Amino acid sequence: MKTVSKILPALILTFLFIGQAFSQEKVLIYNPDANAKAAVDSAVILAAETGKHVFLQVGGNWCPWCIRFHKFVEEDQSLDSLMKANFVVVKVNFSKENENRPLLASLGYPQRFGFPVFVILDGKGNPIHIQDSGLLEEGKGYSRDKVWNLFRLWSSDAIRLTSEKYKP
Repeated sequence: MKTVSKILPALILTFLFIGQAFSQEKVLIYNPDANAKAAVDSAVILAAETGKHVFLQVGGNWCPWCIRFHKFVEEDQSLDSLMKANFVVVKVNFSKENENRPLLASLGYPQRFGFPVFVILDGKGNPIHIQDSGLLEEGKGYSRDKVWNLFRLWSSDAIRLTSEKYKP
């Protein structure tokens, strides 16, 4: 009886752990094997052709806040539309498999802000904004208003209109 009382709790915990592992959806947003530099270069060309900016979402599949941001934007149709209307989006992997160090170094080491971190490039590939995603958080998620303002205020149209308004 003593053996059963010792084994039973261990078995229950084991089954609970296995059940939880199978019930959790494996999310693959970032591709560690992708050539991030080539993807960014292609995005810059497309952004220049379409009058958009490039939105780099730097993070990894290991990062709960990275996955949360991806789902947050994807599930809000107006945010998703605003992002796609104004940016060419590239998801840049940062993980033990591939940290993309040369690319991130060329962008000013945005990983210093934690993950995810967002880098906005103009149509020439110049970084014009690095966004600490922690400043967009609200409670256990993201603030819709803050994310909306990020997408709106860093669009190429917003910057063009502002520069025209304040031209010397």
